[in-house]
Amino acid sequence: MTVGVVLLAAGGSSRLGHPKQLVRYQGTTLVRRAAEAAASLRCGPVVVVLGASRDAVAAELTGLAVRTVDHADWATGPGGSLRAGLGALRETEPPALDAVLVLLCDQLRVDAAHLRTLLDTFERTRASVVASAYEDTQGVPALFARDVFPELDALSPGQGARGVIARVASRVVDVPLPGGGDDVDTPEDVSRLT
Repeated sequence: MTVGVVLLAAGGSSRLGHPKQLVRYQGTTLVRRAAEAAASLRCGPVVVVLGASRDAVAAELTGLAVRTVDHADWATGPGGSLRAGLGALRETEPPALDAVLVLLCDQLRVDAAHLRTLLDTFERTRASVVASAYEDTQGVPALFARDVFPELDALSPGQGARGVIARVASRVVDVPLPGGGDDVDTPEDVSRLT
């Protein structure tokens, strides 16, 4: 089973005022922490989508077994970044990709163990979508089987993966993620980290 990983790290962090990807948490930057967790899975290629603050964010990935892809239109929204990451995965492993795992760099409760549980759940159930469940919603990190790729490809730039997850409830298996809504969007969020 080959599962590619797309780590979305292209955003401009407008509410925060500086790149959230570079915020330090648990001794490292958020983007490196997420990339290390993704790479530790060893389930397939890992693509990190870059945009705003490209060079500084890319420098945080030095030495990791990840591929970066630049998304020039990152400001238009997450759908375009997700499509760019999925396209880069297809260039890496076109025929062998069984699924894609999509994650963000700023979800504080996401670690390698949670990502592994998503993978194990997919392997056991072969569900079309395996989503993280938190705060009465289903969201990312989420794993999408190959049969869902056309829906990801059809996302408009401003759409995220949540709409794909919600489209057909019967095909989704949940994995609980307590505190999954804890992320970094504002200066107040950063102050909570220290």
